[in-house]
Amino acid sequence: MAGPTGGSAVLVLEDGTVARGRAHGARGATLGEIVFSTGMTGYQETLTDPSYHRQIVVMTAPHIGNTGVNDEDPESGRIWVAGWVVRDPARRVSNWRARRSLDEELAAQGVVGISDVDTRFLTRHLRELGVMRAGVFSGDALLDAAGHERPIGELVAAVKAAAPMAGADLAREVSTREAYVVEPTGEFAGREPVATVVAVDLGIKAMTPQRLAERGVRVHVVPQSSTFDDVAALLPDDGARGVFFSNGPGDPGAATHEVELLRQVLDARIPFFGICFGNQLFGRALGFGTYKLGYGHRGINQPVLDRTTGKVEVTAHNHGFAVEAPLDAVSAAPHKSAYGRVVVSHIGLNDQVVEGLTALDLPAFSVQYHPEAAAGPHDSAYLFDRFVELMRTGEPVAVPAAVVAELATTSEMEN
Repeated sequence: MAGPTGGSAVLVLEDGTVARGRAHGARGATLGEIVFSTGMTGYQETLTDPSYHRQIVVMTAPHIGNTGVNDEDPESGRIWVAGWVVRDPARRVSNWRARRSLDEELAAQGVVGISDVDTRFLTRHLRELGVMRAGVFSGDALLDAAGHERPIGELVAAVKAAAPMAGADLAREVSTREAYVVEPTGEFAGREPVATVVAVDLGIKAMTPQRLAERGVRVHVVPQSSTFDDVAALLPDDGARGVFFSNGPGDPGAATHEVELLRQVLDARIPFFGICFGNQLFGRALGFGTYKLGYGHRGINQPVLDRTTGKVEVTAHNHGFAVEAPLDAVSAAPHKSAYGRVVVSHIGLNDQVVEGLTALDLPAFSVQYHPEAAAGPHDSAYLFDRFVELMRTGEPVAVPAAVVAELATTSEMEN
């Protein structure tokens, strides 16, 4: 299998930072928000995660591509990252499942990348200054009409002309165009489903409906543009049923249609579970705000405390926005009193970011991270079991009384 073929490439950040390296994947120009991912494995799942739409991803692990690309691990039907930045691309593919090299796959799908750059410097730079727009230029896109390298000032201007991520409404660009069904699998195959879920595809990863199907759930995956009537028509009138909002790209503040849809779901008291973008939209539906993080959380090694169990999980993250909600209080949902009380059920231990919300008076909860565990870890698989139980009973998540009492006491002291 062929390895990288080289050629000059330049990475330019909007603040004027320049990194020179070698072309990796397709030649050309690409623009996007540059972010870093701390996962040491799972690059194929990262590349095919729709949540990375319009983002240039810097891999902090120095050696990328040694297991090549296979046909089993993609999380969607294509690569979604806008650009790819690595330090040391593998010279040789070594894995029995590999069908082609990473460089070949990037080139085939038109993904412009750069290698042989100091990704440690880039990561520290973005950590200190925050994510920003960037561009990767190689091949003819790096040259002017006379065949000389284009001036850096010209490349910076092109980067600054790119649309920022703040305010971007992107879920519609990555969502499925047609609804489809994932039937129960494994021991549940061929049997009546234990529950029926309508999963609104905001950039869903393939493993998510599979995790539900493994638990006997029939999953209807529907487009982002679906209305409440579309969703309700797929749910049984009786029996276990629920609605799921997936991960996805963009600014949750721009997702007005999805928030209104979710409020109709909550008004109907249909059990709800959201992850990642779905967590942010749950926060907005309840009436909380969202904000852009300085550099976000991306990787498969993020510690999160589940306050309902008291356990710390190592989790997979991919988010640049977060919910703004009181960490140490039982809050009344700001949007509507009928939504009742809400607690921040999960907290990121690195920076105290809201990583999950649980309604105490509605059958609804969410987490900011990825429990489908592609490409791992598996600490959070229990959340799918929690959702199945929520659909079975139709009752709110059972948050321990001691946790609620402690938060209520904190709230009273603050008031």
